Amino acid sequence: MSGTALWSSLIAAFGPAFNQPSFAIFTTLIEGWVACPGRRTITRLITVADPEGNRAHDAYHRFIRCGGWSMEVLWKCLAKQLVARLVPSGDIYLDLDDTLYHKTGSSVDGAGIFRDAVRSTKKKVVYALGLNLVVVTLRIYPPWGGMPLGLPIGMRLHRKGGTTTTDLAEALVREIAGWFGDRQIRLCCDGAYATLAGREMSRTHVTSRMQRNAAIYEARPPRTGRKGRPPVKGPRLPRPDQIAPQNKRAWKPATIDERGRSVERLLWSRPVLWHSVLPGTMVLLVVVRDPEGIQRDDYFFTTDLAMAPADVVHQYAGRWSIEETFRNTKQFLGGEHPQTWCGKGPERAAALSLWLSSVVWLWYIETHGKRPTWISTPWYPFKRTPSFYDALAALRELHWTSRIYGMSKQHNESSKMTDLIIRVLASAA
Repeated sequence: MSGTALWSSLIAAFGPAFNQPSFAIFTTLIEGWVACPGRRTITRLITVADPEGNRAHDAYHRFIRCGGWSMEVLWKCLAKQLVARLVPSGDIYLDLDDTLYHKTGSSVDGAGIFRDAVRSTKKKVVYALGLNLVVVTLRIYPPWGGMPLGLPIGMRLHRKGGTTTTDLAEALVREIAGWFGDRQIRLCCDGAYATLAGREMSRTHVTSRMQRNAAIYEARPPRTGRKGRPPVKGPRLPRPDQIAPQNKRAWKPATIDERGRSVERLLWSRPVLWHSVLPGTMVLLVVVRDPEGIQRDDYFFTTDLAMAPADVVHQYAGRWSIEETFRNTKQFLGGEHPQTWCGKGPERAAALSLWLSSVVWLWYIETHGKRPTWISTPWYPFKRTPSFYDALAALRELHWTSRIYGMSKQHNESSKMTDLIIRVLASAA
């Protein structure tokens, strides 16, 4: 199947989320979103997608703000497509985090003042106005190897004074797990969402960070048959940063894959009871130490007691893929650019940018696989794996080629200048 036919079939698969008029607007708007250079405001998308003005510009704004379509159904269709095509069997690995989409204006629906994790440091906290989005990504390992990819399959908007981010995350994971009733879910999240391990989520194991000063205990002792309430926890253990032995023989060396590169680490693990998070349920604590002593010890835990310690560390290291997704969506798809302020507009526009990043990767993987699509440059001669920028440029080149040569009876292969212009246009930021 050609790249154009595959893209058309992928977009057509999301038809159930729309009524007929909305789907026509959706396909046009997405084409403009992919091909548009520069800022992706709704107005700029229209100038690229519908330069002849075949449809009133108000229709595109209404589509985002209050159009007849469902973002929930769109996410479900996307998740089904990604899992069926890229993870047809085995456990489903998910990553969870929240991100801030910066906005400007005095009346952006859903926006608030939140901590900006990108600009904040340990010594200084920076706050900014924007949309606080709780996002779940599907972790996949691409055919070319290297770092895993995080493909968004769900999003919730956190509003000031509304449902907490943890409750939104729980509802989102429950919904996704319900779409795949017979599959095991392995969720990875940072320490801010560690309490999800104590929520009742069926078929879901959680891996996260543990606080270095967390109160941990031995398992609760068995019942003795005596009268009175039995103890709910055993004797208290030293803190995670104190419990690891100093004897080097107690540590096990392991080679960990961190962001596509192998590093040597020392691991120590044991089951503990983190009563404040999971009352009555044991978790596996894994302490990670740098044998050279350069980096500080890390403390992870998982609700799967049978999981190998090295796999716990490997799973958490792969969580970085969701951070890459946030950067790519904001930088290369202009997720923060659409200037829509009222109704469902801000939330829907942000969700569409995340949705589009997943569809671009899916199209690229199935169209190109391991085949490189970029031109080798003198300053980067050893590049072996594509970036999201490469995937988007390949799709944009396809669209611009189809648009420029679509009205021609024959593509003149000797037109080197036209091909060069198309390639430069496809690579425009």
